[in-house]
Amino acid sequence: MIVALDIGTTSAKAALFRRDGTCLALEREPIPSIIGANPVEHEIDPRAWTGAVDGMLARLAAAAPGGLSGVECVAVSGNGPTLLPVDARGEPLCNAITWMDRRAAEESALAEPLLGRSLDPAYNLPKVLWLKNHRPALYEATRWFSSCPEYICARLCGEWVSFLPAEGFQAIIWDRASIRLLDLDEDKFPPFAGLGAALGGVTPAASARTGLPAGIPVVGGGPDFIASLIGTATTAPRRACDRSGTSEGINLCWDKPHARDPRLLFMPHVVAPYENISGVISATGRAVSWFMGVEGLGAADHQGFFEAAASAPAGADKLLFLPYLAGERAPLWDPDARGAFVGLSLKHGRGEMARAVAESAGFAMRDVIGVMESLGASVDDLRVTGQPAGNAVWNQIKADIVRKPIRVPAFGEAELMGDLCFALAALGDYRSAAEAAEKLVAFDRTFEPDALLGSLYDGLFALYRESYRGLKPVFGGLAAL
Repeated sequence: MIVALDIGTTSAKAALFRRDGTCLALEREPIPSIIGANPVEHEIDPRAWTGAVDGMLARLAAAAPGGLSGVECVAVSGNGPTLLPVDARGEPLCNAITWMDRRAAEESALAEPLLGRSLDPAYNLPKVLWLKNHRPALYEATRWFSSCPEYICARLCGEWVSFLPAEGFQAIIWDRASIRLLDLDEDKFPPFAGLGAALGGVTPAASARTGLPAGIPVVGGGPDFIASLIGTATTAPRRACDRSGTSEGINLCWDKPHARDPRLLFMPHVVAPYENISGVISATGRAVSWFMGVEGLGAADHQGFFEAAASAPAGADKLLFLPYLAGERAPLWDPDARGAFVGLSLKHGRGEMARAVAESAGFAMRDVIGVMESLGASVDDLRVTGQPAGNAVWNQIKADIVRKPIRVPAFGEAELMGDLCFALAALGDYRSAAEAAEKLVAFDRTFEPDALLGSLYDGLFALYRESYRGLKPVFGGLAAL
């Protein structure tokens, strides 16, 4: 048996698999966030990660005959770029600064001329600079700068590494030349390890704490978005993955020369020799949970939200919503952007507002995909993953707006499936995680776009983009107050 662990931004997941891909048990645990007084600050108490992992493993053990004694490997993925400083004992020195946190905008701007390239405030090096500038004692006490899955792996096997999905990712994680140019301490940054590598065996202490057998290999699944690419078999050109959750990540596998555009990210695909063209949208899922809270819906009442959204007509009766509740990344890269209802009138109610919030995810996705296709790339389909992947209403809305088929995997937790594929490759069952994915990943439903809604959503998308352009000076003015 194999245990897969994925620690997302708002929830952690764990699964117990047979080596043939059969899921024997699945567990989930919420991860609370800490929002600062400044809306660009977003943190997580690392004890929420460790508590979730230990609790989920205990429940998996209770669900399996013989507990976890038959487990042969554990694979771990998690959210990032999220930065956690730890001391020499491996204990956290503060809350983790998540990938949604954009407090390091000034450090990002200062680093750009030194490095000769842009570094988004969400990346690791600007965050390390922020800690050095604003928390110097904490910076000095740091032994390792870790991220979420690396921290969990270290707790299991005692080895500190930084996951490197493929050569070329150093530019957005860290590299020695940049560390020196920014006058940071090189020995605070762990060595790189490739994805799918066996980092070490579960220590006796971790075994006693978790029930995992001592000595079994701990395999790095890396950043959760990479695990989801494997877990949706987004491993061949023209396949794209829609990572749907707190945020929305569009990742396209591509194999041909094309122009570059600073609005998107261009990275080597974990499957060589392909490229991963991506755009991360900051807060689509968070916008839904925000609206649910405002409307007094329970935190788990997604059915109530989408029933309200489905009660309104397509286009939300000419109401738009800008989902920039935490600034925006691709394709705007504007930390000052804010959410807004546009076109709100007395005739609009809960249904239309819920529909507009749901549709905003489709418009934001279309914005990213439009940039991709303007460069000569093309998207054949979107493989959706994350908790919203099982929502038929939202999947159809996305398909109608984006004008692409939305394919739903039979096993909906793509990060866990990706971790399984990495583990099976590490154990020698397959030559690579991609080969395992081609064998194990299946799809059970496809949502085709409704051709009759094409002109409606074409017009609304143009107005969606114009709304941001018109409000951009207002957003900047609000940020400056």
